[in-house]
Amino acid sequence: MTQDQIILFSLFAAVFAMLLWGRFRYDLVAFTALLVGVVLGVVPTKDAFSGFGHPATIIVALVLIVSAGLVRSGAVLLITRTLVDASRNLGTHIAIMGGIGGVLSAFMNNVAALALLMPVDIATARKAKRAAGLTLMPLSFATILGGMVTLIGTPPNIIIASIREESLGAPFTMFDFAPVGGVAAIAGLMFVALIGWRLIPSGQQDAGTEPLEALSGYLAELTVPEGHPMIGERMSAMNEAAEAADVTLLGLIRNGKRMRGRALRQTIQAHDALVLEAEPNALDEFRVAQKLATADAKRADLLKGGDTALVEVVVNDDARIAGKSSQSLGLGWRKRTVLMGIARSGRRITSQLRKTIIKPGDVLLLQTPAEHKDEVVDWIGGLPLAERGLSVTQDTKTWLAIGVFAAAVAAASFGLVYLPVALGLVVVAFVLSGILPIREVYDHIEWPVVVLLGSMIPLGAALETSGGTELIASALIGLTNGLPAWAILTVLMVVTMTLSDVLNNTATTIVAAPVGIQMANTLGVNPDPFLMAVAIAASAAFLTPIGHKNNTLILGPGGYRFGDYWRMGLPLEGIIIAVSIPTLMIVWPL
Repeated sequence: MTQDQIILFSLFAAVFAMLLWGRFRYDLVAFTALLVGVVLGVVPTKDAFSGFGHPATIIVALVLIVSAGLVRSGAVLLITRTLVDASRNLGTHIAIMGGIGGVLSAFMNNVAALALLMPVDIATARKAKRAAGLTLMPLSFATILGGMVTLIGTPPNIIIASIREESLGAPFTMFDFAPVGGVAAIAGLMFVALIGWRLIPSGQQDAGTEPLEALSGYLAELTVPEGHPMIGERMSAMNEAAEAADVTLLGLIRNGKRMRGRALRQTIQAHDALVLEAEPNALDEFRVAQKLATADAKRADLLKGGDTALVEVVVNDDARIAGKSSQSLGLGWRKRTVLMGIARSGRRITSQLRKTIIKPGDVLLLQTPAEHKDEVVDWIGGLPLAERGLSVTQDTKTWLAIGVFAAAVAAASFGLVYLPVALGLVVVAFVLSGILPIREVYDHIEWPVVVLLGSMIPLGAALETSGGTELIASALIGLTNGLPAWAILTVLMVVTMTLSDVLNNTATTIVAAPVGIQMANTLGVNPDPFLMAVAIAASAAFLTPIGHKNNTLILGPGGYRFGDYWRMGLPLEGIIIAVSIPTLMIVWPL
């Protein structure tokens, strides 16, 4: 080995060791390794930060922003609210949630897909009075499987496409991953839904039955607009929809008067206000699903204001609003702010929200212009609760968001627009149309992942330039000497899977993809099946909670232990290899 090769192998060994140790975050480890590589001269200074402008890095960042826009538009809610039902048996629920997760993660980042569906799954488990740990692991695995199907579903696919473009002159397109990734995903989803969930150890899933929110009991009001389909129906007809959204219907206000006792028997009229109890996300879901209006939104002129935000505020003894109602304080006309709900533990509220006297200790849920939310909190004199990702769904723009995204995917798929440009145009369209506030754009980017990619790509390129990947490829070919092509592909997948289970799948892909190309070149065969094998194997990290971020996300809420994952993950990885190898040989012949 040359001196450069020794240095680079030592750097990669140090990176892998530090990632396994877990003492320092992966982005710091990767960035430090990059700087050391530059100082030692194995990474050219001019290429030191080339990874941050690499198409793979840009695409990963843009996919996360687009995913956030699809959530804010209500596009994801449109799917989940019609398909998720707490009354279904466990196996059916896992199959349906897994199917939804798989489809969503094919067209958006699979981490974002899990982040969207995890609260839904936990809420459904709570309604069904079962442990969330019985369903969170199957959901995580399903979203990982779905990401294998398209170019934008998971970072390894994006990296593989970029490496192919650099090495062979053209990238993989949007759906080139679908034949092999689709077969692997379908086989994996079938196993998870029919058998896999039964392998989860019992008695280890109690920690996830309650959502991670401190508050869940806001008293709120939603108004029935003109022309609503429920006008003329009894209020009790909404019970099923309310239960599905985890909302409790408490009463009805008509012409400023609260109807108690007989509210559920009342026939709904236009401009009636429904009184209900719900946590903020459930309240927003119910509003969108039932096409109800925010009480007093017109009076506060919020509908003309564009970007709005939800803020939770605790009322102090000396707060301006203490001892007053939001109406008497002029919260609407002074600050264009709507009192959405009040959380008052152990005390009943019998009047309209805007006429209710606010007391110290109350927690207020406010809808306010986003750019003035801090000013509003200061003016009220309360203490804001810690941010927990509350947002107002832009449900009037659902189909606009879906249409823009679908058009961009189609244009990129047919080669009309370069994928990063297409995704960038989607982001611009989302911001200009008000689907995604510009203040939130950068909040949705996983900056540690960007730093990891930007740091590892130059190191991977240096390893290839120095001949390091050729050494690894030669060692693997020597190990598989005399074996048929399918056996060589199997070894490559097993090695890649093993690395991905204990390391970040992005780092694994950057190292393994050039090795796959070099193995193909040495054997004198088509490198595409080797790249596809790496793509599938790098995503198939099911044995540990550290192999994939989705597995890490469910560790606490699901109440899992480190050793719980392999019970379902090991046979799943075996199934993926078993179905992927013959499919590779057919779809991507050597």
